[in-house]
Amino acid sequence: MVYSAFLDKEKGRDELKEELDSLEIQLHRMQNNMKEIAKKSEIISIDQANEEQWVIIYADKGKKNCQVMLHECTKPYRGDWDSAIQAEFRSDSTLHIADIKGVQNKGFGSVLMKHLKEIAREENMQFITGDIVERDFDHVNRLKHFYRKHHFNIKIDHEHLSGEIVWNDR
Repeated sequence: MVYSAFLDKEKGRDELKEELDSLEIQLHRMQNNMKEIAKKSEIISIDQANEEQWVIIYADKGKKNCQVMLHECTKPYRGDWDSAIQAEFRSDSTLHIADIKGVQNKGFGSVLMKHLKEIAREENMQFITGDIVERDFDHVNRLKHFYRKHHFNIKIDHEHLSGEIVWNDR
């Protein structure tokens, strides 16, 4: 009862009810979405992004390529991901990021990166690499911040509008 009284002081009853309703909707959608996603892909995890939003992480892995995808549980799954990291197995020790696509500023990229690192570890990959190319230079500072946050070494050549990132798990 003390805990309830504390919550009531922090948040009003209506606000708490609204949050509970939102979580119930996300849970219901999560159940339905997982059934649909599992028909085509391997479900890796359920996770939370920014603002405590629940997301489903799933992957399609082949011998040469790997795509880690994310679907947010605030809407029904209609066959498309909301964000994804596409990567290639370059060698026995290196997974190379080909592209990161999707919704920005919701924490989806960080959730995907966490799971890409887990896949790299499961596959006994020591490195995750990637290239920064000319088309990235309109948001290169955001990329540098993102990769630093995820413990990548970053080399940028501003003169030639190129760069590379390397994550070493050892």
